[in-house]
Amino acid sequence: MQEKLNQNLIDAIERIEKARIAVDRHRIVRLVAVSKYSTQEEIAALYACGQRAFGENKVQDLKTKSEILESLPLEWHFIGSLQSNKINALLSLNPFMLQSLHSLELAEQLQKRLQKENKTLRTLLQVNSAKEESKSGFMPEIAQEMYCRILETCPNIKLCGLMSIGAHTDEKRIVQKSFEQTYRIFESLQNKGAKTLSMGMSGDFELAIACGSNCVRLGSVLFK
Repeated sequence: MQEKLNQNLIDAIERIEKARIAVDRHRIVRLVAVSKYSTQEEIAALYACGQRAFGENKVQDLKTKSEILESLPLEWHFIGSLQSNKINALLSLNPFMLQSLHSLELAEQLQKRLQKENKTLRTLLQVNSAKEESKSGFMPEIAQEMYCRILETCPNIKLCGLMSIGAHTDEKRIVQKSFEQTYRIFESLQNKGAKTLSMGMSGDFELAIACGSNCVRLGSVLFK
């Protein structure tokens, strides 16, 4: 298993680097290993290969895996749709980052709990650039305005940038368009401190990097 995962990680990094160098030799692209379908043994094995950042999309799974693997200095990202009744449970786990802030209501509830506990949380604003009903996130037309509003009204939420999921289609042009739209919003927010643009999963991460992503979330290509 270790050997297979190591080769998967090497292959993924090579593909990331090739895509990055083609557009920007100075950009650093972060890799978050999406471990939602993986066991703690696989996570520990990938850690031994050098991977540090892992993403989970269910609070209970993050709790279980982070507790079992607490002896490893893992950087946990929450990447799923966070329900308000799970906020306390998530905050008790002290994740490195919440990548999926998808509504103003969630931001306000998070702010209340964070302020009460005297905590801060690194967060990305989720943009639904593809405008798909199956996806969470702010519509692109209001994303910039909402980002600035949350910055002003929710001081314990440390907004670091944007997250988006590419359009769910095999048509590359449509996926590219959704990534490009998110990048334009990200560009407009760089003077507000936006530094992370999380776009790209196993099926489209090279295209996402070409469109400006500096953080990719890969699952199946690593754990296959």
